[in-house]
Amino acid sequence: MAAPSGVVSCEDFAEFQELLRVMRTIDDRIVHELNTTIPTASFVGKIDASQTCKELYQSLMDAHTSRERIIKNCIAQTSNVVKTLREEREKAQDDVALLKQLRKEQTKLKLMQSELNVEEVVNDRSWKVFGD
Repeated sequence: MAAPSGVVSCEDFAEFQELLRVMRTIDDRIVHELNTTIPTASFVGKIDASQTCKELYQSLMDAHTSRERIIKNCIAQTSNVVKTLREEREKAQDDVALLKQLRKEQTKLKLMQSELNVEEVVNDRSWKVFGD
């Protein structure tokens, strides 16, 4: 699945996760995609399996690249927010609401960073299935 058009909002973590879930559909369906890509003996002459495999390969590459770009972009955005909040916190150490917001953003940042690990596992699994 290609990346959605437009700018991705990184403010709502649940929305961010939902976007990744939708974008990982191609990886979740890789076995099905391969089964429908490789023709049976009766369809060998009617379907160009080589071209279809190339297209599936390109789709996987595009999906992986798009998701990685989105994750890293959101990590960078959230890191900037955390940095700004830390600077504000240095100036106003008694502001409890500011501390709460800082902690919330730090937690969101850690969750986004963990998505890079999830992405690595998903990609590895897809390429293993594709290679087999």
